[in-house]
Amino acid sequence: MSAIDIVVFVAFVATVIGVGLYKSRGEAIHSEHGASDYFLAGRGLSWWLIGFSLIAANISTEQFVGMSGQAANWLGVAIASYEWMAAITLVVVAFVFLPTFLRSGIYTMPEFLEYRFNGFARTIMAVSTMVILVGVPTASVIYSGAKVISVYFAGLTLLGLDLGNIAVGCWIIGILSAVYVFAGGLKACAWADLLQGTALIAGGAVVMVMALRALGAADPATLAQTAVTPGLDPARLAAADAWERIQLLNGGALPAGKLHMVRPAADPSIPWTALVVGLWIPNFFYWGLNQYITQRTLGARTLNEGQRGVVFAAFLKLLIPFIVVFPGIMAFNLFNADMRQLGAEKNRPALEAFARGEAIVYAFDEQFAALNPGTARDMLAANAAALGAAPDAGAGPAAMAAANDRLVAAAQAAGRTVSSRLIGYDYDAAFPLLLKLLPRNGLLGFVLVALFGAVVSSLAAMLNAASTIASMDIYRKIRKGATQYELVTAGRVFIVIFVLIAILVAPQLGRPEFGGIFTFIQEFQGFISPGILAIFVFGLLVHRAPRVCGTVGLLLNPVLYGSLKMLAPQIAFLDRMAICFAAVLAVLGVITLVRPMPRPVDLPVNASMDMRVDRGTKVFGGVVVALTLLLYVAFW
Repeated sequence: MSAIDIVVFVAFVATVIGVGLYKSRGEAIHSEHGASDYFLAGRGLSWWLIGFSLIAANISTEQFVGMSGQAANWLGVAIASYEWMAAITLVVVAFVFLPTFLRSGIYTMPEFLEYRFNGFARTIMAVSTMVILVGVPTASVIYSGAKVISVYFAGLTLLGLDLGNIAVGCWIIGILSAVYVFAGGLKACAWADLLQGTALIAGGAVVMVMALRALGAADPATLAQTAVTPGLDPARLAAADAWERIQLLNGGALPAGKLHMVRPAADPSIPWTALVVGLWIPNFFYWGLNQYITQRTLGARTLNEGQRGVVFAAFLKLLIPFIVVFPGIMAFNLFNADMRQLGAEKNRPALEAFARGEAIVYAFDEQFAALNPGTARDMLAANAAALGAAPDAGAGPAAMAAANDRLVAAAQAAGRTVSSRLIGYDYDAAFPLLLKLLPRNGLLGFVLVALFGAVVSSLAAMLNAASTIASMDIYRKIRKGATQYELVTAGRVFIVIFVLIAILVAPQLGRPEFGGIFTFIQEFQGFISPGILAIFVFGLLVHRAPRVCGTVGLLLNPVLYGSLKMLAPQIAFLDRMAICFAAVLAVLGVITLVRPMPRPVDLPVNASMDMRVDRGTKVFGGVVVALTLLLYVAFW
């Protein structure tokens, strides 16, 4: 970074923190409204704060690193479904879920379960949500932020600390984010998110433009080697502009083409079947029931402000793939060799163990086999010999990888030691590598601070949400009669505990067997999201569903999902979520038919909440849905 980059970086960070703390000054944490002020910004957020805050809380290096990495791999544009389907989901959440939540005056999603079902359901959801929130998305965002630091600043030191060390980056990111959320609560987060969300979109747009310029100027012969369909004539690339080059290099028929929203039914991540049901489940859970997102909407001043803010966020979601997914696709074309080198560095420990003849079973993916066919064949033979199985050399990379996966599964079932998964490319390095395209004239500092702000915003949201659940759903029930000041203090203590746990977990997520952090996050959510969504659907729409449904749905889903994961690992995780969701709904339906409640539950009412709805907000929601459908048609 140049001097001007450093000045831009430091000045923006200082401005964001200063504005957040200034706007949250005087929050009366000693008064009777202390918890509301700290955890829900005094229920006074306007629509534009809610909209930008939702985006800033959602978009982080999880997307810039994880989603762009999946786009650089085989998924391409298909990974954009997480963003474009979210737009439709948000519109539904605004007009179906949000009115009930704001009318009831709840602080947390688990709190609603106690009113609708029972206290045990509230406790189960609170504990499971809190544990997964800290151990999965919070740790993942810390890891992905540290990934950017370790890749971009590899070889540099700061105060004697090696910035290329992923663990060092985790501590830097985690501590800075904890200090930020500790001080200001949700109101400080919302105002800071306004600046950081704007910078995030602008910074991503800058990277997109620079990547297009680099692709348009790159050597056609070198680019042709990265085409999804072999044999591309460099002369065609030479005569094409940047956008045409994206199409030539990454277009083509499935399964190789990267410019299709629909993937084959056998795709392990996003099969077309998931677009029908499976992908809607994590979307509705995340945007409608996930505490660190819904906390922003629960702080709305009125129902109309909340709905307008959610629909505005839906519109912004339509822009995200253009600053995350398409740059990720281009990153593979531009930095193919770098990704391969970084993958080789990750593989080194396992390769050295194999060279020493260590008696363990070695895992590898198809791309490793394609790039290292001799080594892969030797590993496959060694694995077969170690397990006493018939050798299967395989006819090609795909066959070798599939045969080896069967051996690895057998080894794991037998309790044998399996190596970390050897990979062909480090796809999570896609976006960090794109930063090398930025000039050192302040623009690099701006993009880096936008990424830093993305990490801070998301971590602040997650830590604030986890501490809210811990304080309001757990601590307040244990410590009956706790004062408002005591609840806020407990929330701050929980922030410190949670960030330390996440920092210690985060470095482990770089292990290749996780298959990329974005996939890790989404798959792990399957243990809770289908069950939670099912019981909330019943709680909101089936008014005579008995109270026991809450407990049954929460306990049944992880058993079903875990069983499917072990017994049918070939089923894509989104399809597993769809199966679990349908099964839980069926069970809850049977329970309701057998033992319906004699009368619906009376939910609490927040009499101070203005529940009027503006017609213009509904029209805006319809426009967002129409734009989303047009994008699907364009990239189908």
